[in-house]
Parts: sequence; structure tokens; C-alpha cells
Amino acid sequence: MLLVIDAGNTNVVAAVHDGAEWRGIWRIATEPERTSDEYAVWLLALLGHARLKPADIGAAAIGTVVPNALYHLRRLCRDWFSVEPLVAWAGLDWGFAIRVDNPGEVGADRLLNALAAHQLYGGPLMVIDFGTATTFDVVDADGGYHGGVIAPGINLSIEALHRAAAQLPRIGIGRPQSVIGRSTVPAMQSGIYWGYVGLVEGLVSRIRAEFPTPLKVLATGGLAPLFAEATSLIERVDLELTLHGLRLLAARNPRRAIHRGRMHRRDGE
Repeated sequence: MLLVIDAGNTNVVAAVHDGAEWRGIWRIATEPERTSDEYAVWLLALLGHARLKPADIGAAAIGTVVPNALYHLRRLCRDWFSVEPLVAWAGLDWGFAIRVDNPGEVGADRLLNALAAHQLYGGPLMVIDFGTATTFDVVDADGGYHGGVIAPGINLSIEALHRAAAQLPRIGIGRPQSVIGRSTVPAMQSGIYWGYVGLVEGLVSRIRAEFPTPLKVLATGGLAPLFAEATSLIERVDLELTLHGLRLLAARNPRRAIHRGRMHRRDGE
């Protein structure tokens, strides 16, 4: 089975795929200094609930935009599962051209989304990822990655609004019943929600106008369903898109198992 780990700025997501389906998908808050043993306590307990053992894991793949977390996640794979993890970066075999000025600058999550989106849904298309940042990425008919747009994420905008304006409270994210807010909190919720809907619709329209062929629009990220219900421009939502990207990348770039470290922890007994 394959263990994939997607380490973002907000959450670390771990999942196990048995070749046919996901056997479990689990999330934990991102703490860059969390140790491999701390990750193991969390993950092994969840594997047990899914009736899986460390010995069931034969390969691993990591995608991260948090460099400080990579060392500990590598140690997790090596010491607790005895596998050498594949780490997603631009120099691997992606199966498509990365048509940007500096491929090494592109976040692994954006390339993983592009890989999965093209393989699962075909191109040309645009992927919107509602994460810590809201990203828009363009993939052509052959799967080639053409770059895109990076905007502040919804939660970042809410936090910035709260911090910069002394009288404005911290709010949650939700779809307001009306655009015009009749008190402070509904007015803020409207500005965040409908403001981001406007951002999405405006950027999708401008990207489509600039790209030479029509683009389908796919969304991912935890908040994707909330915003997809407000605009017809988002045609499909896939919350596991990045995980599928790791799965597909691992299949293209196999890594061998290692036979050292805490081997007694692999048998799960």
C-alpha cells in the first residue's frame, strides 16, 4: 500500500491507498517542528482504527510547501515504515512539461494538482485550490503546466481584517443570506464570501480570455464546496485532488523500500 503525505501551511494530510481506493484520509494541524515520533503516535493510532499495520505500507510519497516539516516527515517514513519516501519537486518525471520561467519555484501542491487534474479529468483546464493561499493553475490539453495566479487565502484575509481593524471581530466563514449586511458581522461575512466569489469569477474570466483554448474549471481545497455552490463557473469539486497527484507521481517515480532503522516497528505487533 502507498502512504501519501500532503503537508500544507495549515494542515498535514496523510492517506493510504491500496491500489484501488483510499483506505483512510487523516488531518492534523501543521506544526513545522513536530517530530517524526509525534507524527507516528498520531498516524499509527489512526492506521489501527482502519485495521492497517505499518507493515502494510510498501511505499510513501511526500508533497510539502513547508520546508521545515520535510525532515521530520522523511524520518517518519524511514523509521516507522522502513520506506524511502518520494519527495515531490520539479525535477521528477511528471509526464508533462512545466512551461514557466523557473520550474523550481512552483509549489509542489500546484504541480500535484495539475498532474491529477489532467489524468482524471483531461485538459485543457484550470484548477482553483482554496487553501492557505487561493491558487489558480492552468493546464493545457497535453497536461503541460502554464502557471497561474496566487491570491491570499480566505482565512488569511479574515485574520488580516481582524488584526488591522481594532473594532472588527474575528469571524467564521459562511454564506450570508444577503449581500447587504445590517450589522458588523454579516457585513464582514458578506465582504469575505461574496468578495471571494467575485475574485474567483473575475480571475476565471480573465484567465479564460487570455488562454487560447477553452478551459474547464475544477476546484479543490476544504472550502471549495462552499464557494462552488455560489458560482456556475466551477464545474467540478475534487477534495482529494492533491492526494491523487501524489499517488500518480509515486507510480511514475517508484522508490525502493529500505531495510534499516526501527524494523521491529514495521510488524505492528
